[in-house]
Order: sequence, then C-alpha cells, then structure tokens
Amino acid sequence: MTRANPVLLVLAKAPVAGAVKTRLTPPASPVQAAEIAACALLDTIDAVAATPAVTPVIALAGDLTLAARGGQIRQALSGWTMLDQHGATFAERLCNAHLDVAARFPGQPVLQIGMDTPHLHWTLLDAAARRLDGGAQALLGAALDGGWWALGLHDPVHAQALRTVPTSRPDTGARTRRALGDRGLLVEALPSMSDVDTMADAVTVAATVPGGRFAAAVFDLRDSWLVPVREQR
Repeated sequence: MTRANPVLLVLAKAPVAGAVKTRLTPPASPVQAAEIAACALLDTIDAVAATPAVTPVIALAGDLTLAARGGQIRQALSGWTMLDQHGATFAERLCNAHLDVAARFPGQPVLQIGMDTPHLHWTLLDAAARRLDGGAQALLGAALDGGWWALGLHDPVHAQALRTVPTSRPDTGARTRRALGDRGLLVEALPSMSDVDTMADAVTVAATVPGGRFAAAVFDLRDSWLVPVREQR
C-alpha cells in the first residue's frame, strides 16, 4: 500500500487593503501593505509548489476578488485544495484548519506555515515534511519574536491543544511547545526564523531574498520608508 504524502498547509489571509499587515502602516499605506502581503503570499505559494511529494492545501480567510493580485494568487493556487478558515479567534481558526485537513486527508501528517516567511526555501519545507513522514510526532519552528512560523503534526488532531494558547505574544512559542508536550508529544525543533510583522522586519527579510516578489515590493517603495524604518529601530 502506497503511503500518502504529507499535507503542506498554508494558513493565509486574502491581501485586502486595510485588512492585512496593518502594522506596516505607517510608513506604508494600506494599499502598499496589501501589495507587500500579496507578494509574500505568492512567494510562499512558490516555495510550497517547489516542494516535492507533498499535498498542497491553503486555508484562506477573506475574499480574493477584493485582494491585491487576487487573480495571480488564484491562478497560482490552481490544483491546490482550498479551505475556508472558520472560528472566532485566530487560535480557533488554526485548530479548525488542522481538523479540516484531518477530515479531508485522514492519516496524513500536516506541516503548517503562514504567509509571513516569504524567505522560506522549499528545501527546508522538504526536510520538515520528510521528518514528519518518518514518524516525528511534532515539529515547531520558533520565530525570533517569540512566536512560531511552522507547526508539524504527525496527527493533526493534536492541534486542538492550541485552542487556548494566546497568540501574538513573546511567549506564544513557549506556550505552544508546552501545550503540545502536555498531550504527550515529543516536540522537535525546526530552524528558527524571522517573520514579517513590522516594516523593519520587511526590509530585513527582503534583503535575504532579493530576487523574490516580496523584495521587489519592499524595495520599490523603500525610499519613502528609510527615515521611518530607522526610527523604529
């Protein structure tokens, strides 16, 4: 019997002006922030598409018809399974996305990322997916701000442990690790990475992937950001 591929799940929000990357404004305008978010999502989709032997899934919040580069995003997602996010809080939407994948793809491990790491290379995703396929119970990639950028679960039902973990806090990563451990899971580490929350983050991350859409979006507008970005540091 052939074993099914791991699911590579992207949790994302449609890049609608005023609804995404609000911490980039100012110095970016809402329209500029949405363009940056769209490019981050497209670069993330490319990384997933380049990853071999995975089943690509996106759990999306929002309406792509209203989004920056919505047509490009929809075209890039051709062949993917698309799910709607549901739940009152981000933690609930996160848990429900994993449970929806478990119902749609029973028995398949899940590696979940977001759209805040456009510098993510497919080789890192491939290595993590292989670890899950090889029997790793849980993988967690720490973000440098104290959160996390990736969660891998051999059995995605265990995502229920995160339903009450507060998000967007300096201790979210530690709390997530503890919640998974409380379910008896051995949590293995993925490499730590920065993610994009502020404009300073965006400039730093863009410099690491100068050839991507994200970097182009950031640096096309950087002249108007230089003074504000210095003031944030």
